[in-house]
Amino acid sequence: MSNPGGAVISAEQLKARYIGTGHADMSKYDWVTNQHRDTYASHVAHYDQLSYYAVAQNESIGRVRLQFLDKMIQPCGPPPPTKDVDKMLENED
Repeated sequence: MSNPGGAVISAEQLKARYIGTGHADMSKYDWVTNQHRDTYASHVAHYDQLSYYAVAQNESIGRVRLQFLDKMIQPCGPPPPTKDVDKMLENED
C-alpha cells in the first residue's frame, strides 16, 4: 500500500495512525465499539443523513445530533468484566 507521495505505508504505521484498524490483541468489544462510534460520527458529520434520521424519528435535528453524541460515549454498553476483575470479586467474598 502506498500513499500519494509514493512511499510505502506499513501495516504498523496504519494501525498507529488509525485506531479503528485494530490489532491482534483487540477484543471484539473494542472493535465493535470503534465501529459504532465511527458510524455515529459519520451520521453527525453528514447533515443529509442527520436530517433523514430526524425526519424518520419526528425529532429536531439538534435533538438527534445530541442523541447520537450521547450514544458515542458507550455505544455498546459497559465493557465486559475482565478475568482480573472476576478474581478480585471472588477474593472479596
